[in-house]
Amino acid sequence: MADYLTLHDGRTVEHLEGGDPEGFPLVYHSGTPSGAVEDEQLFAAAGAAGLRLVTYSRPGYGRSTPRGGPDHVVAPVLADAADTEALLDHLDIDEFITLGWSGGGPRALACAAAMPGRCRAASLLAGVAPFDADGLDWLAGMGEENVRDFEAVQAGRETYRPIAVQQADELRSVSGDDIVLALGDLVDEVDAAALTGAFAETVAASFRHAMAQGPVGMIDDNLQIVAPWGFDVRSITVPVAVWQGEHDRMVPYAHGQWLAAAIPGARPHLFADEGHLSLVARIDEILADLRVLAGL
Repeated sequence: MADYLTLHDGRTVEHLEGGDPEGFPLVYHSGTPSGAVEDEQLFAAAGAAGLRLVTYSRPGYGRSTPRGGPDHVVAPVLADAADTEALLDHLDIDEFITLGWSGGGPRALACAAAMPGRCRAASLLAGVAPFDADGLDWLAGMGEENVRDFEAVQAGRETYRPIAVQQADELRSVSGDDIVLALGDLVDEVDAAALTGAFAETVAASFRHAMAQGPVGMIDDNLQIVAPWGFDVRSITVPVAVWQGEHDRMVPYAHGQWLAAAIPGARPHLFADEGHLSLVARIDEILADLRVLAGL
């Protein structure tokens, strides 16, 4: 069951816990779009790894308060690390490890950059690279829907808003049975085969919860991703692992390659036979590797 934290600025942060309540803390940053929902597979994997999992809905997703009005200046990704730090303080958590999937990847990196004394290690599961990454053709290899969305995002909030409104209308009622169809060109045969059963239901539930307040969270999330993040990934001193699959049409393989090369000492786990979603099946391996990175 979700709990709620009121921040110093009056915003509410919806958060969940799972896994081993006595375990070492793991902060999980979910993808774009997503809301914090109970994830049996992830919670079980965290418990088996001896980890106390903490996750939350970013501003505007689920029941977490948006940062501002419809036309406010977007906050950098680094601001999400400040929200994470406030949540950690509230839960009396000092040291932690962190995992970020897809659009949650930049948030995991932000935590590593902002809290090197507390964050023991970070893992990126198909995490997106900075939009201004030198030498990276950022949109190359993305599915048609992502290309459309991020071209609109680059044009500004007002250009992207009607697209986001239509997406929110579709996602607020999406089911596990029709999620592959809803994702369209963003999944190939590898990811479509992975998106079945309980996993498909969890992804659909997260999408639905993300749209509880309409598209506001998704709009800000994507604007944050293409804006300067507020830190340089090359300055990160915390151990980082990069997990990426070549069949990924949401966050292309080249993003993982770039991050693995740019982050000092990053440990690459790059797979020719995995995609954005199929890679999640390696969660036990990912968490075991994260523990080793942190020296646990």
